[in-house]
Amino acid sequence: MSTTTTTTISTLHVAVAASAQPTRTRPRDVAAVPAAVKSEWIKLRSLRSTPAVLAATVVIGVGLSWILATFVKTDPYNDEPFTISQTFIFSTWLTTVLAAIVGTLMFTSEVQHGTLPNAVAAQPARWVITAAKATIASSLGLVMGIAGMVAGYAGAVLGGLDTGDASAVPATVAWGLLLTTMAPLFGLGLGMILQHGSMAVSALAVWAFVLENLIRSFAPPSVSRFLPFSAANGMLGIRSAGDTDEYVAAALTRAQDAVVFGGYVIAGLAIGTVLLYRRDPN
Repeated sequence: MSTTTTTTISTLHVAVAASAQPTRTRPRDVAAVPAAVKSEWIKLRSLRSTPAVLAATVVIGVGLSWILATFVKTDPYNDEPFTISQTFIFSTWLTTVLAAIVGTLMFTSEVQHGTLPNAVAAQPARWVITAAKATIASSLGLVMGIAGMVAGYAGAVLGGLDTGDASAVPATVAWGLLLTTMAPLFGLGLGMILQHGSMAVSALAVWAFVLENLIRSFAPPSVSRFLPFSAANGMLGIRSAGDTDEYVAAALTRAQDAVVFGGYVIAGLAIGTVLLYRRDPN
């Protein structure tokens, strides 16, 4: 009799405790997104690396355009003088790589410093964490894109270049900003997959500067045009040093390049989010 009574009381205690806990629903998770975004913004703003990256973006933009204007002066592909309308966008490729690196660090730094378990405990719906980080990362990428282009323009002006044909500049700016907005999301997905800061940054840099160029030198244009940073070049309308006439003829349109790069972004974030659910954040 005593055992039965004790069991009944214990069952009632469990039921009461379970009913006292808030029930998670999809609307509650969606309503938590703004708070999660604010939290990610506070984290980003508190990092000393954020202003350093923005400063590097400006320095690279000014420096690269100025060097081209002062020392190179002419386009090696058509032997015509460089113009502001051409050179202001050149540094955006490097801005893209920098923005992708920042995206990897937005996740891997949490793993490194042991704050990810706290974030998951505060927000059990892990897709909310991904959405918040993606929102802040893409916003930073947009700011970096604007800063890099303005700096590139300033460097070209300091170098004394002529304006040139500016009719295509608005379209180039739009595609460039779309690219720099997506680049941190590409890096964020990679960081979520690898979960190690040094590994993710090294993999990204080696791929962008070494491996993809090697693949482009051996693979046919019909294949290499679908590589991520080849698509980035296409969105910017930039011709790489190793691009042959065959490659240029097989190049995708800017819209197609955007779809290719966006596909890598979506795949990376999707895989990273699945792994975030399956891995123990501790």
